[in-house]
Amino acid sequence: MTQKARALRQQSTEALKQELEQAHQGMFNLRFQASTRQLADNSQIAKARKQIARIKTLLVERQAAESGK
Repeated sequence: MTQKARALRQQSTEALKQELEQAHQGMFNLRFQASTRQLADNSQIAKARKQIARIKTLLVERQAAESGK
């Protein structure tokens, strides 16, 4: 498990939701910069997408664990 995933797993569900919202905002800004040709490193978009996927995966896992109880 990567350090990023390990750090996310230690956060509360509310903190993950806030992190997801921030990641979506960041993704919007990156797409805007890319469209105006201000983004120097296009790999940042892929990194942001992966971060959003990590967070969503953890939220779904937690939701499944709660409903399974």
